[in-house]
Amino acid sequence: MLQQRIQRAIDRMVESGAETGVQVSVYRHGEPVADAVAGAADSETGRPVTPGTPFYSASTGKGVTATVVHVLAERGALTYDTPIAELWPEFAAHGKERATVRHALTHTVGVPGLPSGVTPEDLCDWDGMCARIADSEPWWEPGTRTAYHAHTFGYIVGEIVRRATGTPISRVLREEVAGPLGVADELYFGVPQGELGRLARLETPADVAGAAAAMAGMFAKVAPPEVLPSAEYANRPDILMADIPAGGVMSARAVARMYAALLDEVDGVRLVSPGRFRELSGAAFEGTDEVMGSPATWALGYALAPLGPDRPRVFGMPGVGGSGAYADPETGTVFAITKNRFNPMEASALEEIAAIVAES
Repeated sequence: MLQQRIQRAIDRMVESGAETGVQVSVYRHGEPVADAVAGAADSETGRPVTPGTPFYSASTGKGVTATVVHVLAERGALTYDTPIAELWPEFAAHGKERATVRHALTHTVGVPGLPSGVTPEDLCDWDGMCARIADSEPWWEPGTRTAYHAHTFGYIVGEIVRRATGTPISRVLREEVAGPLGVADELYFGVPQGELGRLARLETPADVAGAAAAMAGMFAKVAPPEVLPSAEYANRPDILMADIPAGGVMSARAVARMYAALLDEVDGVRLVSPGRFRELSGAAFEGTDEVMGSPATWALGYALAPLGPDRPRVFGMPGVGGSGAYADPETGTVFAITKNRFNPMEASALEEIAAIVAES
């Protein structure tokens, strides 16, 4: 049974010391088929992980951000080919007037780099960050190349949402996605202060220095090391309470439920129509990533085929540190993993769970 196989796997990870706390959730055709937890949400207090414990999950949150856009597109608040400047006139600066919502979702809008000197405190200033990004010069003509917009994706897409609705993306997420799916207290941008005590506390393995240096080198073109995800960054109350939707805070079952409601109906809720689902989950841009130097294929806001070429229709988003959430339209299967042992360049737990789910 899938539940038992996953439970054994994550129990072993925790017992061996490879992980501290883990959640895994699997849906198939809109129904939950596995929901497993192991270990401690906070190793200092021994507080256990529960299915509802939210974890900071880095770029896994980008898939949640994209989903908000698709729900708004379904309701006619915007289209994928709406010029960003039509909603956000300041974004037209320096030749970006032709940039569209589609370009933002596919990391082709051309502003992958944060303004120089950005600090974690700056990231918490929504209006300030959006103003600086809007005034950025694009690295290329929007729509012609791709590079992972590690931080700027969240502000660009989040401000598109705010301009289209008049409402911060954290509230739109709650009202249009998390609330209808019954996970409003497990799927967040901008965690309310009173909820911070429920969150898992991330921790850094003793041998992480080399991996952190490798990540800093990889992203040196687009962000200073001080603002890259780490356990220290992810435990900061100001970061957790701010809208920074390049990342997110979630339980595995909440984000799995969200993806399941893109594919199918979940307890009477389907987030988008079948036609829109086919559009959002198909290949929208392929190219060489200008930051990573590796091939990249993007659906509309999600990585396409992130688990390898043998599963070409799988889409979703991993998060640095080992979280991830993915959907396979061919099998109707969704799975998500969250964890609090933060090694930026290691994803063995995700890979093991992905293999177990694929075999089931």
